[in-house]
Amino acid sequence: MSRYRGPKLRIIRRLGDLPGLTTKTTERLYPPGQHGPSKANKKSSSSEYGIRLQEKQKLKYNYGVSEKQLFNYVKEARRLPGATGTLLLQLLEMRLENIVFRLGFSKTIPGARQLVNHGHITVNGKRVNIPSFQCKSNDVIGVMNKSQSKTLVKDSLEVANYGMIPAHLELDKDKLVGKINSVVAREDVNLDINELFIVEFYSRK
Repeated sequence: MSRYRGPKLRIIRRLGDLPGLTTKTTERLYPPGQHGPSKANKKSSSSEYGIRLQEKQKLKYNYGVSEKQLFNYVKEARRLPGATGTLLLQLLEMRLENIVFRLGFSKTIPGARQLVNHGHITVNGKRVNIPSFQCKSNDVIGVMNKSQSKTLVKDSLEVANYGMIPAHLELDKDKLVGKINSVVAREDVNLDINELFIVEFYSRK
């Protein structure tokens, strides 16, 4: 399945808040569908498989990865020493597009992906246009020295919640430069998700 490009509010209504997907909000607090709000008052009959599938969908839509990409990240997390679920979240969090988003250079991950694709972002002084680029501790994330690049990032920082920069990152707002101090801790992952369900979902693959 390719990257989702459909209505984002439908995904929010079905899966809950996904801060990386969109800044839009909805007053409809029930899932999309022809049955309307009456269905929201009924007890969920989701199976164990359905619950695990939903957690997997949250991860996929929030970080904007395809099914194949997500499965490859799961396989990579399995190979590394440590808790597979936590390692999976760390691999996704350390993607360049997500670092750009968490620094406040863009309001959403799709917006950050566009910044990277269009060559506005640098890593350690070199332009990188690969959104999935895996960042490491001590990497320095900057903005190309062009008026268009700086304007785009400054506009985002004006509306971004500057106080919400996670502990593993630091930002010089005046110089438009961020630094990765360490790998993200589980408690700093800004997503309400049970990663163990996702590991279990892929356990037979």
